[in-house]
Amino acid sequence: MSSDPWGRVDETGTVYVRTADGEKVVGSWQAGSPEEALAYFKRKYEGLVVEIGLLEKRVQTTDLSAKDALASIDHLREQVDAHHAVGDLDALRVRLDNLVGMVEARREKRRAQRARQAEEARRAKEALVAEAEELAQSDQWRAAGERLRALVETWKGLPRLDRRSDDELWHRFSHARSAFSKRRKAHFAQLDAQREEARRIKERLVAEAEALSDSTDWGPTAARYRELMAEWKAAGRAQREHEEDLWNRFRGAQDVFFAARSAVFAERDAEQAENLKLKEELAEEAEKLLPITDLKAARAAFRSINERWEAIGHVPREARARIEGRLHAVERAIQEAEEAEWRRTNPEARARAADLADQLQAAVDKLKGQIEQARAQSNTAKAGKLEKELEGRQALLDQALKGLREFGG
Repeated sequence: MSSDPWGRVDETGTVYVRTADGEKVVGSWQAGSPEEALAYFKRKYEGLVVEIGLLEKRVQTTDLSAKDALASIDHLREQVDAHHAVGDLDALRVRLDNLVGMVEARREKRRAQRARQAEEARRAKEALVAEAEELAQSDQWRAAGERLRALVETWKGLPRLDRRSDDELWHRFSHARSAFSKRRKAHFAQLDAQREEARRIKERLVAEAEALSDSTDWGPTAARYRELMAEWKAAGRAQREHEEDLWNRFRGAQDVFFAARSAVFAERDAEQAENLKLKEELAEEAEKLLPITDLKAARAAFRSINERWEAIGHVPREARARIEGRLHAVERAIQEAEEAEWRRTNPEARARAADLADQLQAAVDKLKGQIEQARAQSNTAKAGKLEKELEGRQALLDQALKGLREFGG
């Protein structure tokens, strides 16, 4: 008979293993000495040790699923419980029990992680819905439309929630987008209708202006032209493709009438000379409004000057361009100030300027990083090429930032 601390072989060749529950039969050995029998079954035990060790490593270092891990543990436990090896089988059972605990802990951790991710996705989608519902009431059609499209792309990148929650949030999100689209469509339809109405009004004004162009009833006709001009301004703008043509016809008809009147009044040089003197005084008064510091006050003052100017009448033909040019220069300055004020307060233009500045800044930052990387790699040729590109981008960025500062940003 032969034995060691974990097993023995009796005189019949039966091999036993010692466990906490007593000796268990491992098998029968008739092919050699008892020492060879113990060595054989010890090697089987060592094989189990290796397999358990490998499984422990996979559980600790890979993304092995809990289902597969537990199946492997059960398979190894069956081999240990079969008692076909000589060694500390109780220690192997303890290691397998510990592995079960490790797998369960990791499964619980993953479950908690999935729950946390689901909650984060829920909060993210609720935030998208809240922003979309707020944007649905916006009148910044371009900026809000672009932002809603960006929100859709963000939504697509988020994981799905449970079906009911995801459907409810998507319904609110989709409803907000639809509401915005309907409001935008209605707005531009109304705008188109207004421009179409302006076109019809201006066509009527043009027809009347052209009908009056050959009138010789100088006073009343001139007064009516002034009324037509006021109606023209009150009508608003027609569609871009019609506005300029209508204006040229309207202004041309007036020019025909006033040219004819000027020819008739050629003998009234003295009156026209006096008119010139009065208009020069008004031009001086208008020029004192420059530079424009108070747009509202300048506009009101110029309106008064212009009304008095129109009331004065014609000046000698050779002086007309010069004197009107002086007033028009002030008028253009006021218009430019109005346009500058509009550009400065136009949120859509400011948003576009800010977006351009952000894009150029990102490009500059990226180039700087590439230059540093090239220098770090001692690639002077690439660094030089990137520096030239950086100069161009930086110049564009400086221009964009200058434009943004004009918006007060």
